[in-house]
Amino acid sequence: MTGSSKEILPPWGYALSGAAGAVIANSIVYPIDIAKTKLQVQKNPKQIDLTNVDHYSSTLDALVKIYKKGGPAALYTGLPGSLLGVASTNFAYFYWYGFIRSRYQKRHSQISTVMELIIGALSGALAQICTIPVSVVTTRQQTEDQPVPFLQTGKDVIAEDGITGLWRGLKASLVLVVNPAITYGMYQRFRSIIFPTKEILTPYQSFLLGALSKSMATVSTQPMIVAKVMTQSKPKPGEKRYNSFVDALVYLAKHEGLQGLFKGLYPQLSKGILVQGLLFMFRDQVELFILLLFRLVRNSRKKAVLLK
Repeated sequence: MTGSSKEILPPWGYALSGAAGAVIANSIVYPIDIAKTKLQVQKNPKQIDLTNVDHYSSTLDALVKIYKKGGPAALYTGLPGSLLGVASTNFAYFYWYGFIRSRYQKRHSQISTVMELIIGALSGALAQICTIPVSVVTTRQQTEDQPVPFLQTGKDVIAEDGITGLWRGLKASLVLVVNPAITYGMYQRFRSIIFPTKEILTPYQSFLLGALSKSMATVSTQPMIVAKVMTQSKPKPGEKRYNSFVDALVYLAKHEGLQGLFKGLYPQLSKGILVQGLLFMFRDQVELFILLLFRLVRNSRKKAVLLK
């Protein structure tokens, strides 16, 4: 966020800019997201019959096999639902983040790193409770063998698990609010260290800070990310269904070890760095645009009052 916009841009302005940046960023890197999800839900090759199940050895291998099996469209399976999810999640997150942070700043001139993490975690928890159903449906779409419409997938989830199935993985999601908390907390801290005198960052500077902060958050929370995806995905016939993220973590630790806990890390990092870097880059530019519109509207209202 720009130094000048902190004082006058309302929470909805931060929310709109964050949602717009997230949609643009995720649209660009969506095929990597598909590959990441496929890698994270697949079983250890020693435990499956490779003659009947596709197995992916790397991000590139996954992208090539997905493309060969379903063409270009297969690389964008579930895109509308995913974009709806990232837009709603980021709108909710940045709204609460801007709201809580601005209220705190009115009482305290400085925000410590610990407080940045607390604000980020609280904002993330509020956002997750509201938007996790979209994440559940999108994850199911990405792991289906054949494309299924968003609404139909949602109906299937409800038919199998009831309405509460749409909040499957909520506990893991609430624990994972530490991920955006670390990301945005470190973004603010890196900004104050690397660019202490800059009010407005260039797109490249915003990308750099976003990439650095997301890298730290991803590596530290990867086992939880894998467990969350496993609980939300639909198991293949004969595969184990995970009742909780703890159940998934125990299975990974017991059967796949450290490698299983961090499977899909490279595409997760690649996606995270690109998405977060692009998100901050585009978000800051959208934020500046909204700020200009906000100032124009405010000035026009002042002129109208003076003319009266």
